[in-house]
Amino acid sequence: MEKPEIRYATAEDFPLLHGHDRHISANELQNSIAAKRVLFMLCGGQLAGWLRYNLFWDNLPFLNMLYFFEAYRRKGYGGQLLQCWEQEMSMAGYREALTSTLASEQGQFFFRKSGYADCGSLLLPGEPLEIILRKELVYSNMQNC
Repeated sequence: MEKPEIRYATAEDFPLLHGHDRHISANELQNSIAAKRVLFMLCGGQLAGWLRYNLFWDNLPFLNMLYFFEAYRRKGYGGQLLQCWEQEMSMAGYREALTSTLASEQGQFFFRKSGYADCGSLLLPGEPLEIILRKELVYSNMQNC
């Protein structure tokens, strides 16, 4: 596995990201980029995937999106980007993080394998169960990712 580059998205990255991330409005995506809440992973200079987060209750990191293009899946990149984000959140003083995934998605297994535990759920009309997952952030040997 080649060593990827992980960096925060910039305003210049907006057109590329907006062309792929259909789960957020253009205005909110621009706000997320400006707030440094989007991490990119590049492999060989190419966008491999990204992570987007926000704050739940204004004080708890909530991972909204972790996405990798098919060619970069199941190669360990998702775990690397997730761990980098967790370290960033820990260095910023947060002691826990949340995320969610639909019960019908494979993501739940990835997050559980990454140390997240079920802590609740949400059931909206006509939708599969949304599983809420939580992880305590404990990083003693933090290094810049």
